[in-house]
Amino acid sequence: MRLKFDHVMQFKVTLEGIKPPIWRRIQVPCDYSFWDLHVAIQDAMGWMDSHLHEFSVSDPFGGAKFRIGIPESDDLEGEDAVFPGWELPVAGFFSLIARKAAYDYDFGDGWEHTVLLEKIFPLPEGGLYPVCIGGRRACPPEDCGGVPGYQDLVAALADPKHPEHESMLEWVGGAYDPEAFDPGAVAFEDPFVRWKLAFGDEEEPEGE
Repeated sequence: MRLKFDHVMQFKVTLEGIKPPIWRRIQVPCDYSFWDLHVAIQDAMGWMDSHLHEFSVSDPFGGAKFRIGIPESDDLEGEDAVFPGWELPVAGFFSLIARKAAYDYDFGDGWEHTVLLEKIFPLPEGGLYPVCIGGRRACPPEDCGGVPGYQDLVAALADPKHPEHESMLEWVGGAYDPEAFDPGAVAFEDPFVRWKLAFGDEEEPEGE
């Protein structure tokens, strides 16, 4: 069970390479791990969490870069180690001085995000977190081919005379509005439940 937290961290998550920008503003408990933050980003953006991910952050004390995500068996050897996100606290790397990190999702399509810490504030009485308080535009469909594929998809859907209009419309399930987003419709899954689904019989992450 998660320990009681007394502060909240507010992040703006922006998907890079697309204009007008696709972004989300989320508020999460200050005791979150990077795995927890990953799950919150996935849920707020609208991704399906079906691909690998990685954070790239700087050590606030020494400036060294850390790669944080899901390590393979040999990833903890050498300078380019990928550290397990469930073992590292977000508050140990983000501060009002060290505000930014990169978050990559789906190394094939290459969805790159900027994660910006906007503020930290005391937990309001009765507050329930995480929560999405804002955002713009719909998340690109999974496996659409990254930014170039997304742009081709949107162009085809917008033009009924486009040679791929019908096939693209069928591929997205009959409808896709790139401008649609409702922060009130975001539902956050328990990150521990997501971890159990992903890793099952492995040792449980600390703090849960």
